[in-house]
Amino acid sequence: MSFLKKIFRHAGFTDKPAVETAAKQSPLYLPTLWLLGKTGAGKSSLIQAVTGLSVAKVGDGFRPCTMTSRRYDFPLEKPLLRFLDTRGLAEADYDAREDIAACQSSTNALIVVMKAEDPEQSSVIHALKLIRKSGVIKHILLVHTGVLLLDRESERNQCIAHNQSQVEFAWKGAVESVSVDFVLEDGSTMGVQALKSRLAEFLPILSLLGARKEHATAEENHFAKLRADILWYASASGGSDAIPVVGLGSVPVIQARMLQRLAIQYGVKWNKKTLAEFIAALGTGFSVQYLSKLGVRQLTKLIPVYGQTIGSATAVVISFCSTYAIGRAACKYFYHKSKGEPIPEAELRRMYQTAFSEIKKVGESEAQRH
Repeated sequence: MSFLKKIFRHAGFTDKPAVETAAKQSPLYLPTLWLLGKTGAGKSSLIQAVTGLSVAKVGDGFRPCTMTSRRYDFPLEKPLLRFLDTRGLAEADYDAREDIAACQSSTNALIVVMKAEDPEQSSVIHALKLIRKSGVIKHILLVHTGVLLLDRESERNQCIAHNQSQVEFAWKGAVESVSVDFVLEDGSTMGVQALKSRLAEFLPILSLLGARKEHATAEENHFAKLRADILWYASASGGSDAIPVVGLGSVPVIQARMLQRLAIQYGVKWNKKTLAEFIAALGTGFSVQYLSKLGVRQLTKLIPVYGQTIGSATAVVISFCSTYAIGRAACKYFYHKSKGEPIPEAELRRMYQTAFSEIKKVGESEAQRH
């Protein structure tokens, strides 16, 4: 069966249950940064700095998660990551067990947020000890906020050192930290880029989301606006491919739906001819390679023990990366097609391979949660 027939049989050109199922399951596996800190420590400002959203949008986006926590999913419509904000820390009887359970399968790191000028952190330290004992969290980062509110450098360093020692004593080990000021008097920030870089080590997808930079071409600028959507489809494909046999039908459905949506964004008529031309531009070898890898992935997942660990993890990575790479190549194809310009096939194939390689670290991070 040809690649085209398989795509058409599974996806056609209408909405399918596989995409709806992916949308429902996606929130269950969202990578999560658990924020632990007192009210006013700067947790919402941290979310704002990472996502690039306004204070109002961040405030409106919070939803209840447990009795003592609330979640913020980003982006709201097709979320790719979650922030969990712990509340109720000031209550003497705060019990972290419910929050720990909510984070157990998806949390990538615990972010402890402390205002440098506030040495009274007993509620945070109490919660931190409970979390450490659970063994759920492997990565932790301490964020010292409002550091420049302390005028004298000696006082600033003393306060930072005090809170650092409190956290490390509770955690029973060294804890990495960054110092930030989210808003200075002149409207600038301090330490935010270092914070983003550190968080991206825990959660590689952060290096792609909310990026604000100039691109060399108009085509790249257009793709940047659609990247979050493509990442969502990639995550949905990877998640569905973690389940034995399911990916054989769901992955082509999700990928075809993504191509349909991208074509609409570029004002390109979406039909069988358009899809055939796009696949042809990627080369005949792509169709054969795609189908063979898809089939092998499903068979591998059926192998006892190996299939449920290494086999499934490999399937997630390949489906995530290939979906993203297809989306990236499609954006370039649709951009030139919308302008009636020729599309160099060799350049399109190189773009697919480059995108696949560049996104691999993110795909591996996705696989760890399934």
